[in-house]
Amino acid sequence: MQKETGNPDQIRYYDYLIVGAGLFGAVFAERAMSLGKKVLVIDRRPNVAGNVYTRNTEGINVHVYGAHIFHTSDERVWKYVNRFASFNDYVNRVIADYNGERYSLPFNMFTFEKLWGVKTPEAAKAVIDSQIKEYGITKITNLEEQAISMVGVDVYRKLVKGYTEKQWGRKATELPPSIIKRLPLRFTYDDNYFNDKYQGIPVGGYTAMAEKMLEGADVLLSTEYSDFVKRGGYSFGKTVYTGMIDEFFGFRLGKLGYRSLRFETETLDKPDFQGNAVVNYTSYDVPYTRIIEHKYFENAVSSKTVISREYPDEYADGKEAYYTVNDEKNTALYERYRALAEEERPDVIFGGRLGEYKYYDMDKVIASALALADKELG
Repeated sequence: MQKETGNPDQIRYYDYLIVGAGLFGAVFAERAMSLGKKVLVIDRRPNVAGNVYTRNTEGINVHVYGAHIFHTSDERVWKYVNRFASFNDYVNRVIADYNGERYSLPFNMFTFEKLWGVKTPEAAKAVIDSQIKEYGITKITNLEEQAISMVGVDVYRKLVKGYTEKQWGRKATELPPSIIKRLPLRFTYDDNYFNDKYQGIPVGGYTAMAEKMLEGADVLLSTEYSDFVKRGGYSFGKTVYTGMIDEFFGFRLGKLGYRSLRFETETLDKPDFQGNAVVNYTSYDVPYTRIIEHKYFENAVSSKTVISREYPDEYADGKEAYYTVNDEKNTALYERYRALAEEERPDVIFGGRLGEYKYYDMDKVIASALALADKELG
């Protein structure tokens, strides 16, 4: 990775302008450079790595934009990321706090034993089936009904309802059932949050991994795309754009829906705060959804600890767009933007969660960027 240089009075040509130095942009840049393409990467933030950016504080790699645990079952993706980082053996075991009661996530036999005192899968299934039958759902019209039809009343009330309503900023009865159709139920004492074959955290943090991907690229940080294109002095074969597709077109067709987050991060003068990397707070009257204690992601040795409280937030101009709101209205609007892009800007490739307007786990972002590289670069 190197800062872009050159004669300002001379037109500089690049095969690709890559807008966004997050995982999608970094992976595509690396693949393009490996085939001899010249790339310029710009990002509005002062750092690379996008939302997986990590910053070292008191010897602890802090996940500045929220916790990111890498997990995948994709062999190609796993081999690829291991070219740029060594991964530790971190396993995500989440604790849920409901009014001081502590439960294991995802929902598993530890959870059910704590809730009902049951000790066998058959007994746990019987309780859940009884609650579903007693509730008497005949037609599923919203998220609440969908969740109860899957996990019963107790699990929903204590571990789903409040967390979900905080996350989306509206009542569960006002949310579509599609949001929660993949609630995990595990009738074993396996408390690993993920089912994927591979899992871990890059040793040294995600920023170092992204920097290795971008080695040899020209990079301009703290650079807004709209300001950059007005500046002139450059010529590009194509643009790979990973920002908000509606923003790219000046919100011409209307604004897509997003959800944001805000974080309160503090360094504490003690070696431990909660004894676990992730504790979710599922009660509605607790304003944050979780507390992250960063040192446990890499078992950092430090006399201090760093924690982040994560608050769901309404999206507004100037805030970060963390989640797309893929309801019927927004999905239809996105399809109109996608058609507009194909018609007016065939020289621009829209990628990543904001460019494609979909939720992506990290491994899926990388897989998508690799697939684009296969298609685009051959």
